[in-house]
Amino acid sequence: MSASGYSLAGQWTQLYPPKPKFTEKDVPSLAGKVYIVTGGNAGIGKDLARILYSKKAKVYMASRSEEKTVAAIREIESSVAPEDSGELVFLPLDLANLDAVKASVATFTSKEQKLHVLFNNAGIMRPSEGSKSEQGYELQLGVNCLGTFLFTKLLTPILTETAKGAATGTVRVVWVSSAAIESTFAIKEGVPIDNLRYEKEVPLMTQYAISKTGTFFYGTEYAKRHKADGILSIPLNPGLLDSDLWRTQGKISHSLLKMFVLHPPILGAYTELFAGLAPDVTTELSGEYVIPWGRFQKPRKDLVTGSKSPEEGGTGVAEQFWHWSVEQVKSYI
Repeated sequence: MSASGYSLAGQWTQLYPPKPKFTEKDVPSLAGKVYIVTGGNAGIGKDLARILYSKKAKVYMASRSEEKTVAAIREIESSVAPEDSGELVFLPLDLANLDAVKASVATFTSKEQKLHVLFNNAGIMRPSEGSKSEQGYELQLGVNCLGTFLFTKLLTPILTETAKGAATGTVRVVWVSSAAIESTFAIKEGVPIDNLRYEKEVPLMTQYAISKTGTFFYGTEYAKRHKADGILSIPLNPGLLDSDLWRTQGKISHSLLKMFVLHPPILGAYTELFAGLAPDVTTELSGEYVIPWGRFQKPRKDLVTGSKSPEEGGTGVAEQFWHWSVEQVKSYI
């Protein structure tokens, strides 16, 4: 089940990247702009929300826990000078429940007529064995893929309308993938189209890699399907970060990882900030892969091939996964 095209050099530059070149210092005033950050109450999402808020943006922090999100909002508000601040709003969102996703979008669109960037930041890694979404999918696939896919699909009309009156290339969807898609526990071609219910046994970390490869494929496919709408689509690896994703690791494992490979969450926020706001991310680069801390690099060759249709000389895995996802969520639209 090992991945094709694993590159030690490609992994090394993502494990130990150069310093970020696009940070909060490079972001102009965002007054009048509206953003959604899923998983905005902790880790990378909280740091990203703070940066956007400190530039006078209105930021919807989408998560399951109102208590944790309100606490995060209070923490961010206390750290930013009032004259520099925008607005932070809790948006209830449970990506593990497709019924709840539609309700979340309805709440947002009842309040807003614009959305400039959707940061699909929320994710889950290594839940307990056998964990399922509300609709019975393996939990990582349910949250990282199907819930996120439905959320984005339902928000696409408001993104499209926003793009009509916005500067070219400024309305975007950011898809947070992972270094796992190029790891030794990823599989060839990334996604097992004929085994997405995992009737054939799949190791838990391979399930995670599959879900994050699915996220990458959403990014490449969305770029093709919505280029004409003026929406840029950027999949990325935020980097190996000391975030809540590692909460299921044992203390010793976490300590060792933190010592040698885990970076502060703010650096992952800079990767997302680059993908979502940097002027270097142009229309021509929509669908291209961003790596830490804000650089473009091709992923494994089989993933690049999978992101292309047969007509483009590829295998069409991304297109197949997109169609599979549409079938899974169609009754929740």
